[in-house]
Amino acid sequence: MERLDGRLAVVTGGGTGMGRELARQLTAAGASVALCDVSADNMAETRALAEAEAAGSGFASGPRVSTFVADVADEAQLVAFREHAIATHATDHLHLLFNNAGIGGGGSFVLDDRSDWEKVYGVCWGGVYFGCRTFLPLLMAADEGHVVNTSSVNGFWASLGPGTAHTAYSAAKFAVKGFTEALITDFRLYAPHLRASVVMPGHIGTSIAFNSGEYLDRNPKELTPEQLDEIRERMARQGVDLSAVGDEDLRTAIVQRAEDFRDAAPTTAAQAATIILDGVRANRWRILVGDDAQVLDELVRSDPEAAYEPAFMERIRSRGAFGFIGR
Repeated sequence: MERLDGRLAVVTGGGTGMGRELARQLTAAGASVALCDVSADNMAETRALAEAEAAGSGFASGPRVSTFVADVADEAQLVAFREHAIATHATDHLHLLFNNAGIGGGGSFVLDDRSDWEKVYGVCWGGVYFGCRTFLPLLMAADEGHVVNTSSVNGFWASLGPGTAHTAYSAAKFAVKGFTEALITDFRLYAPHLRASVVMPGHIGTSIAFNSGEYLDRNPKELTPEQLDEIRERMARQGVDLSAVGDEDLRTAIVQRAEDFRDAAPTTAAQAATIILDGVRANRWRILVGDDAQVLDELVRSDPEAAYEPAFMERIRSRGAFGFIGR
């Protein structure tokens, strides 16, 4: 997929973050984009930004941007999204599928509510699986196609450091990585005009903390007293006493942390989108995003037995990576 102009791309999770930046850069390169997200308002902003890129793209036909509200964890909603994309873009084929949507949460298999765990797994793995199932017929009908599935560094390192349980997200991202790698041979045998790439970002500046909270009814800005007490209990298990911190101060601190994760990341969402699209153009099946991802990949490969020991986090930080997590 060396050229993107005149192509049609589907991007899930297109309301914010990497999905938004993929849409902007795809339209700037002359591609048309069908977006889905759970937030119509966020997608409207993405669409305006992408259409501005399209207007300046210099392509005579003008790329087209469409939006559709859909939860990727629900196959029926993705099928409805597909039918909307077919009708809106007047097409029977698709060139690029970016299964990008994701949320965090459900970290502890032992302590966290089962419904939260399954919601996170449903979006992060189910969204990729249902996305591929839903759009495969359109990809098969194209002259060439590329499936780009977003995993994470947590697809090869199931941790956020020794003090944080991280099971639902990690399990899903490992599944995405394994599935996408298996597609390489599957496509080579039975659909040689298709390619597959797995994307493994490190810390990227996105609103995932806010989006995840909204999806799980735990918006950091609207945490209830009961939810704040749950946070205090969890931190107490880690030896951190927050009993003297009032609700408003604790809520403010949590919001600030989510904002810092978005605004102080070593790699911006725009930079991540550029790395991903460069990888697609180069037909790379394995796309690490960010210097921290490169560092972590090297360290895990060099000493996998130590990857979950407390000292491993310090080895990561000594290389200047992931200073934000595990504190």
